[in-house]
Amino acid sequence: MSPPPSAVADPDGALLQTTGLTRHFRLGGLLSRRMLHAVDDLDLTIHEREIVALVGESGSGKTTVARLLAMIYPPTRGGIFYRGRSVRKLRSRKDVLWYRGEVPMVFQDPYSAMNPVFRVSHGVMRNLKLHRPELDRAQRREEAERVFDIVGLNPAGDMLRKFPYEMSGGQRQRVGFAQALAVQPKLILADEPVSMLDVSIRAGILNMMAGLRAEEGASILYITHDIASARYVADRIVVMYAGHAVEQGPTEVVLTRPKHPYTQLLLSAVPDPREKAVPVSADSGEPPRVIDPGEGCRFRQRCPYAIDTCAQITPLLRPMGPAHDAACHVAVAESVDRDGNDVHSPASTERVIHQK
Repeated sequence: MSPPPSAVADPDGALLQTTGLTRHFRLGGLLSRRMLHAVDDLDLTIHEREIVALVGESGSGKTTVARLLAMIYPPTRGGIFYRGRSVRKLRSRKDVLWYRGEVPMVFQDPYSAMNPVFRVSHGVMRNLKLHRPELDRAQRREEAERVFDIVGLNPAGDMLRKFPYEMSGGQRQRVGFAQALAVQPKLILADEPVSMLDVSIRAGILNMMAGLRAEEGASILYITHDIASARYVADRIVVMYAGHAVEQGPTEVVLTRPKHPYTQLLLSAVPDPREKAVPVSADSGEPPRVIDPGEGCRFRQRCPYAIDTCAQITPLLRPMGPAHDAACHVAVAESVDRDGNDVHSPASTERVIHQK
């Protein structure tokens, strides 16, 4: 489906951008004032042919971000801009179909993402009929076979005629990607696509995602709690905690020189068979408060570097190095010590650190 006339390429190469993206959910009845802050003030940029990983623990707001971008939820405030056009202004059915065709979503659970009554080809054929009406029945069949082949499902082996119960979890997840590819997407929202799969087949799905970027030119927002898989496949990482983006930057920079204590906690939780296991001292304190949280850093109850300012002012993302940002009051930007060595400590040695 051709883009609306007002959709233009961003001169900076950004495919999708969010500015101050926020989503709150009201708890209780209509008169209740209690609000769950699922996502607050998220600024996210995804470029052409780029894989961006959105990383965080359960409840950090990752899936809410994906559903906001997929137009499943309307934002409480803030904006989503796709190819230079505000998504909020997409009103007509034609424009909404165009956007959802360019930005499809692959859901987390491969076992409930498909209707068990229909064959697995049903979703692909339906997407083609809805988003690419110029194709006739024979062309839709050819295109379905093409996308099944791209995701590693052999259409010649009667794969298109199978029912969901006849396929493994990994195969079902590949069908989900085939459904997305059928509409010739520019950006795929992949919500925890390997979290419910066996470890033995996760690498195959991740390799397939990288191949889609290389061969089909698709960008991918990869949502995951597994920072190791993010390192394997992503160009950039955005770390979320309790609805806030706390650190972002190139994958290797963020994971080799993490500035936010939460990012360090995530990395310390990744097992390394070469080293003796050590307790993670920062994984203590109260869970994050996301219902009417108020001001302050939401990680402060678990942070070993917390100072008084952390309870009073919400930290904003600020530069830590080239293309590397972190939202932490005690984090220091890249610098060198008196001997010319890089300083990568998350806390300044000139501050008084309050150990929890």
